[in-house]
Amino acid sequence: MSSRPLLPPPPLLEFPLLTPSPAPPRPLTQLTFTLEPSDIIAVQEQPLMLHCQVDGIPPITTQWRRNGKLLLEGPGCAMFANGSLLISHFQKTKLDGSSDEGDYECMAQNPIGLLVSRKARLQAATMAEFHVQPQPVRAEEAGVARFQCQVRGLPEPLISWEKDGRPVDTQGGRYTLLPTGVLQIGGLSLDDSGVYHCVAHNSAGIRRSAGARLTVTGSKASVYKEPTIVVGPENLTLTVHQTAILECVATGYPQPIVSWSRLDGRPIGVEGIQVLGNGNLMISDVGVQHSGIYVCAANKPGTRVRRTAQGRLVVQAPAKFVQPPQSIARPVGTTAVFTCLAQGEPLPQLTWLKNGQILEPGGHVKLRNNNSTLTIYSIGQADEAMYQCIAENSAGSDQASAHLAVLWADGLPGAPRGVQAQALSPTAIRVSWREPSQVTQDIIGYVLHIRKTADSLDMEYQEAVGKSMLQQVLSDLQPSTSYTFYVKAYTSRGASKPSDTAVESTLGEVPAPPSLHTRVVEGSTVQAVWEPSGKMGQPQGFKLFYRRLPSATFTGPLTFGRNITQCNITQLEPAFVYELKLLAFNQHGDGNATMRFVSLKEAVEKSVLDPPCDCLKDEQSKASTTGIIVGIHIGVTCIIFCVLFLMFGYRGRLMMCKTMQEQLATPPEVRSDALEPPTYHGSLSLNGAVPEPNGAIPDKTGMDSNELGRVFPRDSLNQTHMVSGGCIWGNGQRACCSS
Repeated sequence: MSSRPLLPPPPLLEFPLLTPSPAPPRPLTQLTFTLEPSDIIAVQEQPLMLHCQVDGIPPITTQWRRNGKLLLEGPGCAMFANGSLLISHFQKTKLDGSSDEGDYECMAQNPIGLLVSRKARLQAATMAEFHVQPQPVRAEEAGVARFQCQVRGLPEPLISWEKDGRPVDTQGGRYTLLPTGVLQIGGLSLDDSGVYHCVAHNSAGIRRSAGARLTVTGSKASVYKEPTIVVGPENLTLTVHQTAILECVATGYPQPIVSWSRLDGRPIGVEGIQVLGNGNLMISDVGVQHSGIYVCAANKPGTRVRRTAQGRLVVQAPAKFVQPPQSIARPVGTTAVFTCLAQGEPLPQLTWLKNGQILEPGGHVKLRNNNSTLTIYSIGQADEAMYQCIAENSAGSDQASAHLAVLWADGLPGAPRGVQAQALSPTAIRVSWREPSQVTQDIIGYVLHIRKTADSLDMEYQEAVGKSMLQQVLSDLQPSTSYTFYVKAYTSRGASKPSDTAVESTLGEVPAPPSLHTRVVEGSTVQAVWEPSGKMGQPQGFKLFYRRLPSATFTGPLTFGRNITQCNITQLEPAFVYELKLLAFNQHGDGNATMRFVSLKEAVEKSVLDPPCDCLKDEQSKASTTGIIVGIHIGVTCIIFCVLFLMFGYRGRLMMCKTMQEQLATPPEVRSDALEPPTYHGSLSLNGAVPEPNGAIPDKTGMDSNELGRVFPRDSLNQTHMVSGGCIWGNGQRACCSS
């Protein structure tokens, strides 16, 4: 289909500007959440409350879903009038195998529509076994010792340390306790030797690790040691507002200096940055801008000797709306568009709900631009609802809602009736319809909606039609293509409902004329070579006709498959001019023909004037003949001048004779009056055209006959042909063809 602009409804185009009749505005109320449930880590057999508060036009009812299923009130579960949910005794696993854990959603509904809150995850507090136990450490006096333990739990367990059964005071200058649970001891002394335990505790309980012994040996501080990074930063993935701990423990003598940088060269900054102990980097309240690769460097004081280690920090951000959808009101039959844009790290996925149910695109509902744009075409009463955009990624989710109000006007016409479509050609279809059954006197025009049946609704375009016209011929369509049509009637108050649709396919297309080239072979044979055109329909085969001028009757058709691209027409009469006509055909019919004229007479005369010969000997023969002719001319000229000399007795004539002899003795190829190029003699011309050396006749425009000719009407003849031995016989002529 040719490119067409998307046209707005006719009142803005071909019809005069209209002012809708005043109508009382329909109140647009919002049903919104003022408080949504949040994630909770619950303690076994303890009560908990999930809060949900909604604002909107009453009456408002609230319900809860767990893992997508409706939650009913019962023992241990109560719903309050303000929307909150109470679980009196949280249980991770009940007797019937169910659990209070899961994703909870609050649903609120009023006469306007239904909304669903963000998901709140409810999890049980847990304390698992240590999956990393502290290991024994052997270090030198004045060196560094490091203990590590890891345990999984909800909420995140708090870590403390004991030495020989007594709590370690990590507030001292030599002890560094990282939020990750790592204990670092610098400037070791013999008194630091002992057994160390890791203690983890949260709301689920307390757990104590196995012991690990620290052994401090005698000092060797006076011995030089290269800087060494014992522990470097780990790769971390955090969520915004969390705290990042990048650990770096370095040893050596003298004590190396630890510094930090970013691999991308950007400054680390100072806000929220703190150094813990002798080189650990802490970034509190991390943001997306803190993501990157961090490099820890241990430098020997006063030198350029350094060791480095690096770790990647990835900061995720939960989904957050940049542009939430806005409530709108639209007249019936028009188009409604909602836009929802969200940001986050990673990029959030967008989902749309209609009255709390997932909205699947299809029919007159279209989602585009990665679901950020919701378009509803030809809206009706059933489309009036609350629409929600849910933005969600691995870091969190968010929701925003908007209401679509469908406006109805009194006195709108009915839908046009009896829409029909009829194919006229490969590129044209006529669409016709009848007037609506009611309110026809106020109609100011119609709008015809057109699209390819295989295309989506947003590929639709429109054409405006006057009110007196109940049909429209659409041209510039694509051949063999199905199209869908419907019509709307317009008044000054708005548009009618759409009519029933009509589907029709354009006709198939015949092939375009092929290119045709001709060549005379051996005086009585014409070789025809052709190529199919890449435009229009694909050919199934070719038909070749030929006739001897001035006869009006063509011989043919000689029919070939689509893989045949060459044909030799033999046993032609050499003294005549022939006309060739070639066309391509397919299941839709014959295409236009390509015509060519070929002169066999010219080819015969050219062969007589220029017989085949050895080029070198021919040039030598031409040179000998020229020498004889020049010699004869010189002798005759001398005799004439001698007679004149005798008659007049002037001595000067003899000198002139000698001069002429010298001039005439000059070879023809260096004389200015050399022979003119040879001209054609006896050549046949058609309409004033001179034949080409190969026997082809150019047309009146001077174009070579081997170029595309003008389109001639197809002549039909009932000829009988036989195929025998690779050749086709017809009317005493023979055509031998090859692909």
